[in-house]
Amino acid sequence: MPSVESHVSPSTVNRKLAAVSAFYQHQSRHGEDIGELLTTWQTGGRGGWKPFLHHITKGTPHAGRAIVLKAPKKLPRVLAAGEVQAILDACTRLRDRFLFALLYDTGIRIGEALGLRHEDIAAAKSEVTVVPRLNANRARSKSQRRRSIPVSASLIRLYGDYMHSEYGDLDSDYVFVNLFAEPRGQALSYPAVYGLVKRIRRRTGLDFDPHWCRHSAATRMLRDGIPIETVSLLLGHSSVTVTLSVYGHLTAADARKAMEAAGWFTGNEVTW
Repeated sequence: MPSVESHVSPSTVNRKLAAVSAFYQHQSRHGEDIGELLTTWQTGGRGGWKPFLHHITKGTPHAGRAIVLKAPKKLPRVLAAGEVQAILDACTRLRDRFLFALLYDTGIRIGEALGLRHEDIAAAKSEVTVVPRLNANRARSKSQRRRSIPVSASLIRLYGDYMHSEYGDLDSDYVFVNLFAEPRGQALSYPAVYGLVKRIRRRTGLDFDPHWCRHSAATRMLRDGIPIETVSLLLGHSSVTVTLSVYGHLTAADARKAMEAAGWFTGNEVTW
């Protein structure tokens, strides 16, 4: 209501409206008349998504939500280099330092990191492979495609230090496991990671979560001139369109830097 100050963002309101609308649509499919209360019929485009046989039915009205708030697009939250360093330095264990360094160096999701096995890390090739599989800690890979990601030599050295100093002769396939709490050797879980994040937040004063490392890695790759097709592949996105929709926030300064590197502003054949 325009006359009432909202306590939540427009995107939150839209999400709640979508849930209520889906409930009403369910009732409509089962013969209840209330199904149309939150529905409006309209013609025209449906946005980016097109249903099967859209070219045949595009002129006919289609159902839409009667109430949709205009929500500003949220930009991904990115960590500055100094903030990443503060997070790493706040880690008192090599396991934890390696976890956040891995997230920032590769841009993989936290679920993909928690599902890593030792066989997925090729030290000689400086490469980490994300393999979709069932995991004992319920960690999951959102992408269902296997992908290999080149990593820095320093990250491989940190992995070696972690294995030598803390992991030792523990018998487990998982890279990230419980080492300092029981049950020892069990694959590290989501709650354990977020407990770690809360401790680091208190130590650093930074209000972050592990997914910010993914956003930071992707933004850094794009700003350093890595083609968006390659970034999309490394992130495990289903298409370049997904990458563009999330990371199309690079500023005019980023564009100028790329254009200057390409020599766009020098050596013109035409003078003004």
